[in-house]
Amino acid sequence: MDKESFFISLFNSKAIGDDAAVVGDRVYSADMFVENVHFKREWMSPYEIGYKAMAVNISDAIAMNADPRLALLCVGMPGDISPFEMRELARGVLECADLYGVEVIGGDTVSDSKISVSITLVSETKRPIFRTGIKPGYLLAYTGTLGESAKELKRALRGRRLKSGSRFKKPVLRDKFVAKAARYLKAAMDISDGLFEDLRKMLKSNSLGVKMLIDVKSDAGCSGEEYEILFAFDPKDLRAISKIAASTRTKVTVFGEAVRGKMPAICPKHHFKNRR
Repeated sequence: MDKESFFISLFNSKAIGDDAAVVGDRVYSADMFVENVHFKREWMSPYEIGYKAMAVNISDAIAMNADPRLALLCVGMPGDISPFEMRELARGVLECADLYGVEVIGGDTVSDSKISVSITLVSETKRPIFRTGIKPGYLLAYTGTLGESAKELKRALRGRRLKSGSRFKKPVLRDKFVAKAARYLKAAMDISDGLFEDLRKMLKSNSLGVKMLIDVKSDAGCSGEEYEILFAFDPKDLRAISKIAASTRTKVTVFGEAVRGKMPAICPKHHFKNRR
């Protein structure tokens, strides 16, 4: 068991296990975005750091078919951060929040040796989508394209500048597709640790394995921080989902079928990795 899974296992709430915790019609999620773990300041501007920190939190809500409403923002700031950088960090957070109708209602700041952003998001939903609910024979699919985030990370680690509009810096969220397709989605989660690793987690929650229907290369399957949507659905709903994908201009790739069995871990872990 990896360190992240082990630590999570030390808590026994039934609400733990999805992208966010559902309590009544409220959905609660929290995510951290930490310098030298998720990014370096040479890679991203303060504005981009703030924007992505909020976006990855909103992605969790979208994956569960929830509308984000309120946010609590906690920021660790090094002593050398300037007032301009602070304003830009806040601007990024607020611009992403405004785009999805989120109000930042409070939080905390602390002195730290590096920039760290932790956001707690409160969302609302009438029909949450969980990771469970998959049956043998259900089809597995993902939105968009995969692999760009890993390529951009490799560029950054080699000391090269990231492309303007890089998805590593500014993820594309699939709120419109999920909102319209929710009735047909039997299970879903966002792809943060890579398609193969997140698929393994989702199938494990359902005690199932996968039969691959197409060849997904490891460069795409192991690319983390994509924030596309991984989902399962009944084959009878393929036509309806295809129509919704077309109407929302969302590429959807059906890549597998849920079967009895177990999926092994394929990709290296993305968390607790030293990227200095």
